[in-house]
Amino acid sequence: MMTDFLMIAALVIIAAFFWQLRQMAELSRVFASSECKKQRVQLLAIAMESARPSVGGSSGLTWKAKFLMEFSTDGINQYRAHIWMHGKKIEKIQWPIFPEPEWLQAPEARGSVGGSCGSRGGCNSGGCK
Repeated sequence: MMTDFLMIAALVIIAAFFWQLRQMAELSRVFASSECKKQRVQLLAIAMESARPSVGGSSGLTWKAKFLMEFSTDGINQYRAHIWMHGKKIEKIQWPIFPEPEWLQAPEARGSVGGSCGSRGGCNSGGCK
């Protein structure tokens, strides 16, 4: 009877740790996707590289995990970044040096350049004539 209880408790603990790892994997995927949008690169894949039990976080026992993120700037070249997590918290992300995406995809500038109106006759505010 006592061994049955211990077996069930061990199974519940293992399932809870597995569930926490799955939640961390999903959070890292969402974070990687948003970071790739900010950097204007294409997310190719994300995978857990390593995980080990740790003390801390909101539940006491948690995982420290390292995720490998693969991305591309031009659809041809592939680069790798790393994401470190402690529980459900992102500790850091390490980007490699990579070329900026093509200028044709860069955001367009708005407004004038320098202290003047940018071009002759282009200012309608009355200050530059």
